[in-house]
Amino acid sequence: MGTGYLSAFPSEFFDWVEAIKPVWAPYYTIHKIMQGLLDQYTVAGNSKALDMVVKMADYFSDRVKNVIQKYSIERHWESLNEETGGMNDVLYQLYTITNDLKHLTLAHLFDKPCFLGLLAVQADSINRLSFQHTHSSCHWCANELTISLILKQQIASFFMDTINSSHSYATGGTSAGEFWTDPKRLAGILSTENEESCTTYNMLKISRNLFRWTKEIAYADYYERALINGVLSIQRGTDPGVMIYMLPQAPGHSKAVSYHGWGTKYDSFWCCYGTGIESFSKLGDSIYFEEKGDSPALNIIQYIPSTYDWKAAGLTVTQKIKTLSSSDQYLQISLSISAKTKGQTAKLNVRIPSWTFADGAGATLNDKDLGSISPGSFLSITKQWNSDDHIALHFPIRLRTESIKDDRPEYASLQAVVFGPFVLAGLSTGDWDAKAGNGSAISDWITTVPPAHNSQLGASILIEPFDLPGTVITNNLTLSAQKSTDSLFNIVPGLDGNPNSVSLELGTKPGCFLVTGMNYSAGTKIQVSCKSSLQSIGGILEQAASFSQTDPLRQCHPISFVAKGMIRNFLLEPLYSLRDEFYTVYFNIGA
Repeated sequence: MGTGYLSAFPSEFFDWVEAIKPVWAPYYTIHKIMQGLLDQYTVAGNSKALDMVVKMADYFSDRVKNVIQKYSIERHWESLNEETGGMNDVLYQLYTITNDLKHLTLAHLFDKPCFLGLLAVQADSINRLSFQHTHSSCHWCANELTISLILKQQIASFFMDTINSSHSYATGGTSAGEFWTDPKRLAGILSTENEESCTTYNMLKISRNLFRWTKEIAYADYYERALINGVLSIQRGTDPGVMIYMLPQAPGHSKAVSYHGWGTKYDSFWCCYGTGIESFSKLGDSIYFEEKGDSPALNIIQYIPSTYDWKAAGLTVTQKIKTLSSSDQYLQISLSISAKTKGQTAKLNVRIPSWTFADGAGATLNDKDLGSISPGSFLSITKQWNSDDHIALHFPIRLRTESIKDDRPEYASLQAVVFGPFVLAGLSTGDWDAKAGNGSAISDWITTVPPAHNSQLGASILIEPFDLPGTVITNNLTLSAQKSTDSLFNIVPGLDGNPNSVSLELGTKPGCFLVTGMNYSAGTKIQVSCKSSLQSIGGILEQAASFSQTDPLRQCHPISFVAKGMIRNFLLEPLYSLRDEFYTVYFNIGA
């Protein structure tokens, strides 16, 4: 008691760390405790929490000092060759509060020269650092920005650019297991254990800090991509607290069927649960960035419905987004301004995303055209804002393909399909062979799924298997790629007389119906029976041919497409929308 040590495990674990004996990641856990206490102080003003984290920092400062004096600085570096989380991060933060050089020194001692050194000299790749756990490395880069040294800003920038150019998936995520492999060799590592959630969380921290420093659009574009496809994909729909550790990228895999699978709300305590829950608490983070100076300026870099109280300018900015579907040709955004004081002059910088196109992109201020705008830049407007001011933006949004980051010729055909910032996954149990055609436009082999596919029953219907889009079931119960009268089924009132039931009568054979067993279960065969050939005994035929109307188990997402395949077609939907389905992120796009 009174030593400054606070943890659920004994301090002897750190004896093992310092003796270079196997023990799993005690510093990783200590960082989480210290960060939580520091947040209690910075967010809630809890001075007792600050006292506790200061005592913890002093305790570990003495431990590290003892290792260096007893052995050497090299022994200390060697002891850190495991997951240490963001120990340097929390200590840099603590130093900005206490101004105690002991805390700054300890933060430096948790920076790894074997990692930062290679980045400082801009080594060709980070594959030599593949022994490092990715999320720990991300902490080091993200938190170097805590102190404003040009070299460390360059290190973070080089790290981010290296990951994005050679080690990231179409989703913006990175890692295989918890490691990096050789640069531009992603095709060989696609599996269930790709894109660790903690890594995406930390990469967002890096891109956020780099944007604050550089104002480069590329970092804002990355944040959008990783947030939509990386963060939103790790929670099971709208089930809070049901999350995954890794995001599978291999064909024929599912979020639900992996090493960890979906976690549980109260009994899963993986590292990715802490960062995952924090990620969903930060969905409103990094939309707006203020610039300090004599004249107020605001950067709007993410398009998320929200309201921002811009105190420095005396303005309120409200952002609205028109709901997007696969048939839309534009992403449409409206910004309305409410002025608290009259005649306030301020500057708005609005991001024009790199994924859009100059042809057709436009912006208006109070219904007046602002001229041409360029993707990958900012639209800047400086004026005296009034409460009736409004800005309208429309960005062309189209399908495109992106090659996997693998420079071997045999993998040149592996590509992901993207709609604006949305990565589209194809429902599949393993097949990934798409049929694009030589030199054909993407619209020749990918078509939209119309909203009518989700509509309720009409006078007659076509039955399309959910995982075999583009095919229909015929009246002979066979699959066909041709839609004809032979594949129509008439909707009639249920033969059992129940007002909430319907029967499906064959369009080509009046009096014949689809029937199943009395207690239908998965695997039960659907058959055809006709009144003329099957005598009803005790109403069995009538009941077997009647189906209850209820809400569908699943509908097509508003952003849905069908892609032609060599063997079968693929239903494409945003990766973030999938739950337990089997899918492929990449397609082998052939002739």
